[in-house]
This record gives sequence, structure tokens and C-alpha cells, in this order.
Amino acid sequence: MSSDDSAGFTAAYDANYADVLRYVQRRAPASHVDDVVADTFAVAWRRRGALPPEPRAWLFRTASNVMKSTARRESRQQTLAVRAWEPGAGISSGAGTDVDSSLDLITAWRGLSRKDQEAIALHAWEELADTEAATVLGCTRATYTMRLTRAKRRLAQLMNPAHEPAPAERQLQPREGTS
Repeated sequence: MSSDDSAGFTAAYDANYADVLRYVQRRAPASHVDDVVADTFAVAWRRRGALPPEPRAWLFRTASNVMKSTARRESRQQTLAVRAWEPGAGISSGAGTDVDSSLDLITAWRGLSRKDQEAIALHAWEELADTEAATVLGCTRATYTMRLTRAKRRLAQLMNPAHEPAPAERQLQPREGTS
């Protein structure tokens, strides 16, 4: 291990820890945040010689992969628990009423797919440029830009379901099963 690699890791950690922590806090249950952030920087430590000069997007992608891995592991554990215990009743979630626009937004947000949520979150919350967000998602800038556009359109539709799209908007909407 060279001292340059250690210094580079330390600089990346110091510069990006708070951003990675916020990124994970917005996406993971509170009980998982510390572990996901620690695992993210453990991966960065193991790959410290290959960290990009600006590692923020790389760290977000790594955190995303850690969260996906955690979710898969928990899903497998829940499946095993269900098979072992065969619980009878599921958990029902209470439905809220649309009292104001905040609740409308929350409801609409929950109606989006996880991919749509992530595309918007990288843009609005993390304030990443399209190229950086594309790096986080592992796609091209053009693909990310199209995903973001479609996600925003779907969010707007969920916020105002009575809105009938203009003819030009109808032509741009994805066909069933292609998005």
C-alpha cells in the first residue's frame, strides 16, 4: 500500500462522507444507514488505488449497490421466515387523505417506481449533473436524461391525474411496457 493511496482515500472520505451519509439516509431505513455507509467506504478502501479523481458519483453508486445487496439479503431472510412460520395476516398500510399538496406529493412519490424515484432524487436531492447521475445508475447520460424526463412526467401525472396531456405530450409518452 502506498502512502499516496492512503492519502487519496482519506481525502475522498473527508470530502464525501457527509454527502454519502445524506444519500443513504434518504434511501435506507435508519437502522441500516451506518452499516451501508461503513460498507461503502470499506469498498472504497479496498479499491483506493482505483478511485476516480472525483469519487462522489462512484461512492453513490457503491452505496446504491450495498443497499441493493442488503435488500436482497433481507428479502431472502424474510422468505425463509415466511416459509418457516407461515404467518397468516399481512401488514396493512393506512391510506392517508390528500389534505394538501405535501400529502399529494408524498402520495404521488410513493406511486412512482423505485427507478423513477431514484432518477428524480439524484437530480433534485443530490444535485448531480446528468453525467454524474448516469454514473451512479450505470447508464449513459442520454439514457439517464430520458429516464429523468419520463419520471418527472409520471410524477406530474400522479400529482394531477385529471390533467389531459396535450397532443404533443401524448406523442412523447412511452407505450405500455416499454419504459
